[in-house]
Amino acid sequence: MTSSGGGSSSKPRSASFQPSETSSKRKRGVFQKELQHMMYGFGDDPNPLPESVALTEDIVVEYVTELVHKAQDIGSQGGKLSVEDFLYLIRKVLLCS
Repeated sequence: MTSSGGGSSSKPRSASFQPSETSSKRKRGVFQKELQHMMYGFGDDPNPLPESVALTEDIVVEYVTELVHKAQDIGSQGGKLSVEDFLYLIRKVLLCS
């Protein structure tokens, strides 16, 4: 996933979720238990469908990966990420939505 210029993603968004190359190569199910607990906390069944957990995991990993890439683009210390870079992005995303 490379981004060009202003930190916006160059890949088109579609209505259906399609995992990126990165998410298809990674080990899946690492966050399964944590996501099940979070999904239950947000009103889902205590034992959500495995497909729902897998989809949620793919979405979360994709979001965090994009956030890290954007933080690298705006990074203030030549390649080093700081907490402030992430806080800036989170504030920027919350204000824009």
